Amino acid sequence: MAHPLLTVEGVSKTYDGFKAISELTFYLFSGELRTVIGPNGAGKSTFFDLITGRAKPDRGKIEFGSDPSSHHDLTGLNEYEINRLGIGRKFQTPSVYTEHTVWENLVLSLHGPRGVFASLFHRLSSTARDRLDELLRLVRLGEKRDWKAGLLAHGEKQWLEIGMLLAQDPKLLLVDEPAAGMTDEETHRTGELLLSLAGRHSLIVVEHDMTFVKQIAAHGQVTVLHQGTVLCEGKFDDVQADQKVREVYLGRGKHGTR
Repeated sequence: MAHPLLTVEGVSKTYDGFKAISELTFYLFSGELRTVIGPNGAGKSTFFDLITGRAKPDRGKIEFGSDPSSHHDLTGLNEYEINRLGIGRKFQTPSVYTEHTVWENLVLSLHGPRGVFASLFHRLSSTARDRLDELLRLVRLGEKRDWKAGLLAHGEKQWLEIGMLLAQDPKLLLVDEPAAGMTDEETHRTGELLLSLAGRHSLIVVEHDMTFVKQIAAHGQVTVLHQGTVLCEGKFDDVQADQKVREVYLGRGKHGTR
């Protein structure tokens, strides 16, 4: 049986007496696209914080790596070390270099901590150029490679940031509410992009737009968080029909709350 890429077992985290995460157990396998939903205060952001090292659990195990002989204990690592292992996080608000072109944004991501000036004037290998050209096609920004990122539409900035993460060749992408503020067309195209990444990459997507969740969860699993723990997991239709889920989340309307 395959070993999980990400193992979260018995994890709890309390802030000033509020239990944000409570005995959470979660497994993700290589190549999987998992969607995580839940009402306001369910622990979704804290869950990402714990995986990326922004927060440390009070107790429990968080391990990364599909090879049991060489997996990593994330609880003892800082954010930079976890990022170096191949875990990339995209926040809800896009973070791009607005005064640099789309192409330059990808170059800067490719070279990591080298520094802006050194990165932009570093000579790219033909392999690196081909890879960035492929990323531009993937995020559908090839025709805007010379545009300043600040001129892009909101959805395009989101796609660029996903491309910037992919330039670092992550093993696991954590994507926080990618459809927020998008038009219906942008939302659908974002779903197509994420679906195209599954298999080559492993993804956890936190989202609240149920139309979008249904699109990207068509061939994967949905995890429902409630009060910091897993309430339900399964196929979208099964989760949607679950009475407990409807009571705590889906019954609040199409978009629910964070």
